[in-house]
Amino acid sequence: MGKALVALVNPNLVHPPITPYALDILTTSLEAAGFDAEVVDLTFQRDNWRAVLHEYFTHRDPALVGITIRNTDTIYAQQQRMFLGDHREIVSEIRSVTRAPLVGGGVGFSSMPYALTDYLGLDFGVKGPGENVLVALAEALLAGRGPEEIPGLFVNRGGGRIERVPGQASNGRSRRHIAPVDLGRTSMNTATAYTRRSATPWKVDNLRYYRAGGLGNILTKNGCAFACAHCVEPDAKGTLFTRRSVEAVVDEMESLVAQGVHDLHTTDSEFNLVIAHSKAVLREIVRRKGMSAASPLHDLRLWVYAQPRPFDEELMALLADAGCAGMNLAPDHVRDDMLDGWKLTAGGGRYYTFDDAREVCELARRHGIPVMVEVLLGMPGETEETVRDAVRRTLDLDVAVVGYSLGIRAFPYSPLGIRLAEECGGTRTVLGLQSDTAEEPIVLTPMRSCPVVQYERQFVFDARGRFRPVYYLSPLLPEEPETVRTPGGRWANSVRLLWDLVPEQERYRVMLPTLAGLTEDDDNYADNPFLLRAVQLGYTGAFWSHWPRRTEILKEIRTVETPAQVVGT
Repeated sequence: MGKALVALVNPNLVHPPITPYALDILTTSLEAAGFDAEVVDLTFQRDNWRAVLHEYFTHRDPALVGITIRNTDTIYAQQQRMFLGDHREIVSEIRSVTRAPLVGGGVGFSSMPYALTDYLGLDFGVKGPGENVLVALAEALLAGRGPEEIPGLFVNRGGGRIERVPGQASNGRSRRHIAPVDLGRTSMNTATAYTRRSATPWKVDNLRYYRAGGLGNILTKNGCAFACAHCVEPDAKGTLFTRRSVEAVVDEMESLVAQGVHDLHTTDSEFNLVIAHSKAVLREIVRRKGMSAASPLHDLRLWVYAQPRPFDEELMALLADAGCAGMNLAPDHVRDDMLDGWKLTAGGGRYYTFDDAREVCELARRHGIPVMVEVLLGMPGETEETVRDAVRRTLDLDVAVVGYSLGIRAFPYSPLGIRLAEECGGTRTVLGLQSDTAEEPIVLTPMRSCPVVQYERQFVFDARGRFRPVYYLSPLLPEEPETVRTPGGRWANSVRLLWDLVPEQERYRVMLPTLAGLTEDDDNYADNPFLLRAVQLGYTGAFWSHWPRRTEILKEIRTVETPAQVVGT
């Protein structure tokens, strides 16, 4: 028995399920500090989660309950599905069955921690990696001390007043209760492996997640020192890279693969951005494989996110030797005039060109590593001409899959979100601001001109408190003027343009934005019918890796399903 119980709840009801890695990280730290830590995982209980909560808390009296919010919504402009309503309902149910304080965290939560602490009715919140803050909070509650001694903790004072306990900034000066909060280099366990389990009661079941979702996950470093205009990760995870011990990372990989979780996807912002560390991790994998024919790492299939730079021949060779099964490469666009001011270092300079992306694709081809290239369309300045150029030049790449997204989710502390709020100035809308549920022009207020809870809330809710996630799509795209002027307008012409630009014979390897009533395909991840069925048949690995064979896989699915099941897809 530990000194007290901390219960950790996963409220994510979306399938295919994604392993709640954060809860493995938190249980590792809590157990190391002498606490009992249990996971109440609702992902596989989405039809009876209330009964699960009531049964659990009837027999448990935790000192603290943690709730992880991985995503606030789908973030896809063509499928603007919110998850926060479900999360709030779950939090309310937890409130009804336990007296323990509630604390929220997770990447989605960290993108708007003031607003979500308030909206979800939590007692506390944690922005960024929470393992040390959560332990400190549990220790304080156990000792009867107040939370004011825990730097960085968000405290709900009631009545919409959320305060953040001051901490020490990297320059030694005290931080104030304002946002954005610069996490700098995050405080986390970098020295030891996180404990990953399967089939252990009240823990994350990594093998079950793998069998139901086709991927495991692994973190080699946290945070990001870059400043891409659309990205929330530097704000949510830290603006400097925090490297984990190479030995700890590979120990964790070995543990997962030995449990049967063979496909591991990196959860770093981008795997290669600290290239020396990336190479060190891969060398250790290769070393251990060479030391023993019995090493579980011989069964490893590694999947990575990467940027076009930094990259070199040695890194690609190491990826191949380590067992890389595929790479998701994110050049985002092909044109200098689009990437300037968008894909930036913290110092404001761009760090790659499309020629760099071409070189990486060629390196991957020579080493036999499949690549998906992701293109993000619709940023400021996007026109029909730039779209045509982007499609033409990316289709020319010799890669397994090319994926196109249209539209960008604007978050409170992404550079794009901050810029849009400044341009609105609290008095006018900006052409291109869009939300499917908007009934009036979207007008954002800069953070300096309103309370922080209000500033964050406006990116998710309208003035009457209804869900209205904010997206941006370039008004220079080939849409009707009325579509651009209407806050709930759908950029259907641009979706049609993309489909028209991809020749029929190329579509087998292309993922395109889809729109209900316009296209038959569904390329979105959340509850994707093709992916759900493929995983049930035993297909593993990244979603995109199966896309070129989807017609063949769908035929296979139909041969093993009953007519009722096929209709249900």
